[in-house]
Amino acid sequence: MMSNLKLPTVSTRLDLRRRLPELVEIEELAAQCAGLGVVTTEAVIAAHGQDFPVYSFAFGSQDRAAPAVAFIGGVHGLERVGTNVAISYLKMVIELLAWDKGLQHLLGRCRLLFLPLVNPAGMYAKTRANARGVDLMRNAPIDAESAPNLPLLGGHRRSPLLPWYRGEAGAPMEQEATALEQFVRRELFSSVFSIALDMHSGFGLVDRLWFPFAYSRRPFDHLAMMYALKVRLDRGLPNHFYQVEPQSLKYITHGDLWDYLFLALRAERRPVAMLPLTLEMGSWLWIKKNPRQMFSALGIFNPVLPHRLQRTLRRHHALLDFLLRAAVSHDNWGDPAAMAAADYGNKALALWYNAAI
Repeated sequence: MMSNLKLPTVSTRLDLRRRLPELVEIEELAAQCAGLGVVTTEAVIAAHGQDFPVYSFAFGSQDRAAPAVAFIGGVHGLERVGTNVAISYLKMVIELLAWDKGLQHLLGRCRLLFLPLVNPAGMYAKTRANARGVDLMRNAPIDAESAPNLPLLGGHRRSPLLPWYRGEAGAPMEQEATALEQFVRRELFSSVFSIALDMHSGFGLVDRLWFPFAYSRRPFDHLAMMYALKVRLDRGLPNHFYQVEPQSLKYITHGDLWDYLFLALRAERRPVAMLPLTLEMGSWLWIKKNPRQMFSALGIFNPVLPHRLQRTLRRHHALLDFLLRAAVSHDNWGDPAAMAAADYGNKALALWYNAAI
């Protein structure tokens, strides 16, 4: 089933196949979803002389209160690998749903969501920001509680010619940021429990799973549950390579969309829990293996050699599978009484905030 699906015109298709094959592949997957899921056009971005649709996919239960997991990519146009991972997993889900009774049964109990390419115009132009020069992950109307330790990287309003530009003070959020907001509010705010995984690349030699906050060094509200998820990850994927930590341990930023959305959900005082996670794939490792990538804007953020890209697409499927199962079975590992008995709150403070137990 499809809703509000708008495809690019024939005149732009050859250009998209050359400069934005990810969008073409998303459209092809959307055409395969008839009878399996719902495809929605969240926004159409007019830029560079053409229209760029932003698509979402929804599979599984029709119950809006059911547990949900959402996989998001392409917020930053240079970080194509996040979109590639989302597309790779989406492709597998569509194939398996046609015959896999186990996945069909699982999705009868939850909702599986994708927003694989938030910033198509930025990816088309090979820029981190959108076509207006705004960094979408600095664009939310929320200021850091203290001055960012990396002032420019933490978001600024000086000029769209500089990276990490937040946009004009008081201006509405950018169209792409608003599309992400409306998607999350519609699909996750009513779920009894949800996980959102936003996939990026850059920063370091290891892959990190960051959780809020980015605007504050205060502990995250669902800290005990985040620790419980880490315990299950360590036990369920004992050979995983993710470093789980609050983003504020690395740097403080203004305008983080996930901080903004989490605080908006908190303000509604709903009896639900949402865990926003950011997968930060450590692209410095790819540069270490192939230093020539330093001279390419895309090479800084993406594995360039085909075998490294294929390996990257494969290696994260286990994490996405784990998060889907964790969302469905959240009441088995995230029970408040069990977490309190295991003292997860204090253990999390000791691990991530150096607080004494």
